[in-house]
Amino acid sequence: MESSISIRDLSLSFGAVKVLRNLNIEIGQGEFLVLLGSSGCGKSTLLNCIAGLLDVTDGQIFIQGKNVTWAEPSDRGIGMVFQSYALYPQMTVEGNLSFGLKNAGMAKDEIKKRVARAAEILQIEPLLKRKPAALSGGQRQRVAIGRALVRDVDVFLFDEPLSNLDAKLRADLRVEIKRLHQRLKNTMIYVTHDQVEALTLADRIAIMKGGNIQQLASPNEIYNKPANKYVADFIGSPSMNFLEGVIDISGAPQFNSDVMSFDISGYEFVDGPTGGPAWFGIRPEHIVTGELLANAPVQFDAEVELVEPMGSDTLVWAKVEGVPMHFRMDGQAEVRSGDQMRIGFDPARANIFNKETELRI
Repeated sequence: MESSISIRDLSLSFGAVKVLRNLNIEIGQGEFLVLLGSSGCGKSTLLNCIAGLLDVTDGQIFIQGKNVTWAEPSDRGIGMVFQSYALYPQMTVEGNLSFGLKNAGMAKDEIKKRVARAAEILQIEPLLKRKPAALSGGQRQRVAIGRALVRDVDVFLFDEPLSNLDAKLRADLRVEIKRLHQRLKNTMIYVTHDQVEALTLADRIAIMKGGNIQQLASPNEIYNKPANKYVADFIGSPSMNFLEGVIDISGAPQFNSDVMSFDISGYEFVDGPTGGPAWFGIRPEHIVTGELLANAPVQFDAEVELVEPMGSDTLVWAKVEGVPMHFRMDGQAEVRSGDQMRIGFDPARANIFNKETELRI
């Protein structure tokens, strides 16, 4: 795939504090890349470096094959959408969309054409004569996206654009951003701490922690084969269940913990079976009950502690021999606190990590 953005050995320090550490990313032409991580991991800082709003300490940034490491933001061929809408309150929507183009000395006919195109794509044509105060939060964010759109650039940068909106509006605009990408086919880099946004929008996700990239892969790979325990724990809601124990490979591979032991021959090891202390991780949706137990090689009894009805499904928080474990059941499942129930899983669907390095094994 042809590279649209190339980040090479990029580092950024504020005094003695290293914020980004030797990052290397190749972003393909037309790719939707999401930078995901908790607060303070460096995702917005990296986006600001790409935008030219922060000077890097070391390394280089290429956009469309051109070295832009020290170029001004206006010379990088990017459009940026921030968390705050940052609209001019005294101007109409049309004025906000056209302001940057007028400043750049663009011809009136071209400005009119670009504003009309952006308004049509974002479905804000009826709002063009309104001022920001007369718009809802979702409409304002559409206008902010439109302001980046009229620049007709190769790369769009989104810095948590939906975090100020309510849940329903976030879901609606998420779909619109995905449609926008499918229609424009521009390269997009999107920063968020919301894993649902990341999993639904991205072609690839870069999960960041402490200025490093923990894993850069497709949403499916990150969800099903996390590179380390941090990624496994971070992705998924509720998070993965973990059992602490030891892998014994003296015979058929076996996982032994204080509360249970079971065969893990069906698990796909990265480099063949590896013995020693390990974390065994299983996602809540991979734990089964009832009729599905027939297909679960590993089964045990659990005591229900807490039930959270979510409508479409029910989250159950239980204990197995004193070890907390949570899992999903059907939304109509009749289960109550204090119930004893049989649950199980297939170790082939698990994720196992080395206890010391926390890397997938």
